[in-house]
Parts: sequence; structure tokens; C-alpha cells
Amino acid sequence: MTDTAARHLYLARHAEASADGTGLTENGRRQAVLLGERLRGVPLSVIHHGPLPRARQTARLVGAQLDAVPLRQSELAGDYVPHLPTRAELPPDSADGMLGFLARLPEEERERGPALAREALAEFTGPVRGDHPRHELVVTHNFLVGWLVRAALDAPEWRWMGLNHGNAALTVIRYAPGMPSSLALHNDMRHLPAELRWTGFPTEHHT
Repeated sequence: MTDTAARHLYLARHAEASADGTGLTENGRRQAVLLGERLRGVPLSVIHHGPLPRARQTARLVGAQLDAVPLRQSELAGDYVPHLPTRAELPPDSADGMLGFLARLPEEERERGPALAREALAEFTGPVRGDHPRHELVVTHNFLVGWLVRAALDAPEWRWMGLNHGNAALTVIRYAPGMPSSLALHNDMRHLPAELRWTGFPTEHHT
């Protein structure tokens, strides 16, 4: 029998991005540095990040605050639609709005997303082989954070929708052998000052 140990998965949405998608804003760079400072002392073995500039730059700034944690780019940490629900899966009173939102997203993100999402579950979740716990950070996008959180809670597949994550916020999921996954922390922004929280969300949701 192969020994297994707990995996501690740290999830962060990229920091605030510029409108043209070429990288981070000044606020975004501040957010990323503060996230890195928050993670000092965590025994991270690797920082996975998506290929888009906003995720890649966030990961580099986070990594610069840490002690020689390797960066690893992964398509699985990219920006895509993890599950395309049918109308029958959705609450009747919100199905039209949710399906309309999905229809406006890029076709490539909708077509390739479900297969990537299945691979992401296999790659990033569950206990790890060996007898030493592993701590990993994934710097990614809002949709994948929601997908992994809903999986940890054993919620329906469509429920990745509506699980919004602030820029540079932190979520932690623990996968222990023989135990259900545990959501230890969700959308935590205590490392950010008030003016940098919930970037990109309506002002009435700023906390």
C-alpha cells in the first residue's frame, strides 16, 4: 500500500489586471506583493500559475517575496469555463441569466474548459504520495477557484458559478488521507488594505 499525506492547496485569483489585458495595474502589483508577504512562513513547494500575463505576473511578484519557491506555468491553471450546465441543472429563476452569461464568453474557453477542469482536479486536488504533507499555491482565475471550491464541498458541478473571488484573495483547501476535503479558508483578504479589496466587484460588495 502506498503511503499518502495531506495536501494543502492554496488558491489565489490573480491581482488586478489592466483593461487591455497586458498585465497588472499599480494596485495589482501592490496586491500581489502583499499576498506574497502573507505567505511567508508557509512551506510552499511550488507556485503553479496560468499562462496569461495577469496570472504570470502575479505569481512572479508573490514568488519574489518568498524563499526560492519554484514557479511552474500550467495550462490547467488558466482561464476557462470548467463546466457548461444544461438548463435542467440550473435554478429555474436564474437559468436564463446564467446561460446568457456563459454564451457571451469566448468560444474557446467554453469548448476546451471542461476537459481542462477535469485534468485540474486530477492534478491539484487530493492527498499526495509519500509521508510528508505538501503545500502548493495555484495562482489562477476566478472560474477555476470556484470550480475547485465547489468540488471540495461536493456541490453540483454548475455551482462554480456565483463563487466569486477577489483579486489576490486567498483560499485554502486541505485534502487529508481518508477524510473529506476541508475548506480551511475562503476568499480571505486580511492581507490587503480596504482600498485594495474586492477589486473589480461592485462597490456595495467591498468589505
